[in-house]
Amino acid sequence: MEDDFKHLVRISRKDIDGNKTIEHALTDIKGVGVSLSRSMCLTLGLDLNAKIGYIADEDVLKIEEILENPLENGIPSWMLNRRDDYETGDNVHLIESDLDMTLRDDLNRMKKTRSYKGRRHEVGLPVRGQRTKSTFRHSSTVGVKRS
Repeated sequence: MEDDFKHLVRISRKDIDGNKTIEHALTDIKGVGVSLSRSMCLTLGLDLNAKIGYIADEDVLKIEEILENPLENGIPSWMLNRRDDYETGDNVHLIESDLDMTLRDDLNRMKKTRSYKGRRHEVGLPVRGQRTKSTFRHSSTVGVKRS
């Protein structure tokens, strides 16, 4: 049984530790959370508590296929991280560097159009309406100095 164990499993351009359970190991991939990982395991019929180092190569290919096309493999659309994409209008799920590039493009688009959120991102202030009187201070603190 030790012969089948792989210490590193490569899934979607990411090396994953083989000692982790399948459910938690898939969350090491950027863009995959616990709920998506759990639903992928249930869709494939994998044991959630099994070590990912013992997984077969065919199952790794099936996991990669689900990550590429989650809607076609039984994952509901509300679990995807990019619904109604700005350019295409499609429901897609992005992982790793694709997610980073898309988020960067979104921020640049907001900054370019001078939207409220874009201007707040430029200045480094909170974007979602948080208070700024007592938090988000970036300079030195004001108060009593101990000697």
